[in-house]
Amino acid sequence: MNDRRAELASNLAAVEDRITRACAAADRKREEVTLIVVTKTYPASDVRILSELGVRHVAENRDQEAGAKASDCADLPLSWHFVGQLQTNKVRSVVSYADVVQSVDRPRLVTALSKEAVRSGRELDCLVQVALDADFGEAATGVGGGEAGAAGGQGRTGARGGVTPDGIEELASLIDAAEGLRLGGLMTVAPLTGPYAGRQLAAFQRLMEFSTLVRAAHPAANMVSAGMSTDLEQAVAAGATHVRVGTAVLGVRPRLG
Repeated sequence: MNDRRAELASNLAAVEDRITRACAAADRKREEVTLIVVTKTYPASDVRILSELGVRHVAENRDQEAGAKASDCADLPLSWHFVGQLQTNKVRSVVSYADVVQSVDRPRLVTALSKEAVRSGRELDCLVQVALDADFGEAATGVGGGEAGAAGGQGRTGARGGVTPDGIEELASLIDAAEGLRLGGLMTVAPLTGPYAGRQLAAFQRLMEFSTLVRAAHPAANMVSAGMSTDLEQAVAAGATHVRVGTAVLGVRPRLG
């Protein structure tokens, strides 16, 4: 355990240094960027160590793992972010522990989240997940459609999931009007295909443009979640308020299945 604590402390310090340097390069204050550590596939014991080291935001993408881990760590001062593609039949479970759902990508999910938030007496922050592998007018498989596409997030070859740009405002307005939900802002993952493939900075700058439009109608929706272990610097440079870092803190993940 002491060896693992030392490893996580060293990795976390290195990531903090990267964020600090990126903020300085972008002429931003360090406190403008929140680190979310993505703890998927790692045990609750790692979450406890991270909490002891000062981490306050953690993220998961699979409900079965996340629910059990959140229960084991219920005594810790943590905010839990759900970042995976979410099926409506998992919403009740996710609402029971998540403080933020970053992967809202279709109206049906908004309805389900609102219903469960009201039922459980909770208020849930929601982000619109934006698909930057498509642009205005392009169809996004799995968005606004069936559960299969939503679950996999891979309707387009190499697609990350999310709503296409021309659907952002409609979905944002639905969240903003939904009982039990708060519109937090936007989230994206650097696309693997399309016009922004391999162009992380340009992709995140595009997300910031969409954020500006959303904030014009919904001023409180100022959260922009972008950037992971390999591209957090580009996200900070573009103006992201939250970065989601897993491997750089916890190490290379074991293979699943």
